[in-house]
Amino acid sequence: MIYLDNAATSWPKPPEVLQAMKEFLETIGANPGRSGHGLSMNAGRQVFETRVAVSELFGLKDPLAVVFTKNGTEALNLAIQGILHAGDHVVTTNMEHNSVLRPLSAMAKRGIRVTRVTAEPDGCVTPDRVLGAVESTTRLVVLTHASNVVGTVNPIGDIGEALSRRNILFAVDAAQSAGSIPVDMESMGIDLLAFTGHKGLYGPQGTGGLCLGPRAVDRVSPLMMGGTGSASDSDVQPDFLPDRLEAGTLNAVGLAGLKAGIDFVNRKGVEAIHQHQVHLLLELVQGLQRLGSVRLVGFPEAKRVDIGSDRDSRDASLRAARVGVVSFNVDGRDCSEVATTLEERAGICCRVGLHCAPAAHQHLGTFPQGTVRLSLGVFNTEQDIEETLNVLQGLGGK
Repeated sequence: MIYLDNAATSWPKPPEVLQAMKEFLETIGANPGRSGHGLSMNAGRQVFETRVAVSELFGLKDPLAVVFTKNGTEALNLAIQGILHAGDHVVTTNMEHNSVLRPLSAMAKRGIRVTRVTAEPDGCVTPDRVLGAVESTTRLVVLTHASNVVGTVNPIGDIGEALSRRNILFAVDAAQSAGSIPVDMESMGIDLLAFTGHKGLYGPQGTGGLCLGPRAVDRVSPLMMGGTGSASDSDVQPDFLPDRLEAGTLNAVGLAGLKAGIDFVNRKGVEAIHQHQVHLLLELVQGLQRLGSVRLVGFPEAKRVDIGSDRDSRDASLRAARVGVVSFNVDGRDCSEVATTLEERAGICCRVGLHCAPAAHQHLGTFPQGTVRLSLGVFNTEQDIEETLNVLQGLGGK
């Protein structure tokens, strides 16, 4: 099997992730923060260690400002619905995932005004366009760090710095960048960072979170209220973090796995992981460009990868602009047919369709059919790329 669907969920997981979850269930297994016995305290310690690992990975000084959710979608809903009120204005883009577009669409019916900034042909969004959409009532800017459709990376640091000077909160969807691109909330001016554990952090599904910078700590209202194990004598949700935003029992066994996944990423090195992805991405893109029936998406003719230029400069260019995600279509073939052929002929797993980002496909000219998406992970190899290209070469067009 060749697994090229890491943008949906990374696989396989590192052995230490499986071991950490097994050990938690075998030796701890209790509810964190709900009891006074040793097992419960050990569970709470495990959760806190994961908070520390997340905060250190993203340059957040206070581990208690890491709020755990079941995925990036819940984290984005918490940021959007917890910040915005009727009369507010929010800026986003036409390259966002439905985890941003759908909450904003619902909020628009409650009196929120939404401006969608148009991306460049390759899917990247310029700071000038984002800042040009800001108004006097703008409370929040929500932006993906890396596109889940074409892999382009937005200039988060430049945008965040400018928004900080204007005292506008900046929420970043790091679902595709966490673990693949270095992220430092403070230096990048990020106030709210939504992440998921099951992609580039190599943790299990059912884990994720929202990291709150100092300007956002006191400005997010909870999505849910309920038991926290603290202030149990009151029927009012606690006003301190993380309890204010974490109601109900946490996925402690999943968070044990997430901690092990982050440790794995740290041992490999985020930059080294990115370089590995870029190396394979370069081989994949060059190979696809040589197939006359394949139409790459998000690589306009003027920005084609120059297959004849110096490799170091090409690698540097891609490092600055891409994560390991490529979308394409094959002339005369439905994208679902292409995916079926890839799996049947060589066990290649990929994703097809709209990738939960319909506005992005409308912008890129691939709506409603979508694209075939290949997404790379740390365990992929050059042989994976070679075999994939061989199948696609034999596919051709009808």
